[in-house]
Amino acid sequence: MFEDETAVAWRAMPYRAVVVAADGSEVGTAESLLADDKEDIFHGIVVKRGRGGSPLEIPAVRIKKITEKHVVTDLTEADVSALSPYREQHWFHLGWGGLFRKHPEWDETSRT
Repeated sequence: MFEDETAVAWRAMPYRAVVVAADGSEVGTAESLLADDKEDIFHGIVVKRGRGGSPLEIPAVRIKKITEKHVVTDLTEADVSALSPYREQHWFHLGWGGLFRKHPEWDETSRT
């Protein structure tokens, strides 16, 4: 899916990229990156579903490819319906408008 588009790293994900399910149907738009920029760890994205939709979290493990225009997931419609609502935690602003947060369970002492 979207083989003609160039794959990019999570840091280069375009702001408000279209997020698609496994079948290619549109899930919503990517509003923010969830990551620990300092540790270079990608946790996922915040996606907004349609006009007035509440933001939802998509964990990194469910994201299969990021291109210059799309975020491709392995989600089904049932998976999308079961996504957790996004809860703002500790945010870090970075450049293009994306926001980063430090995952609350991670700290300097938990690294192995």
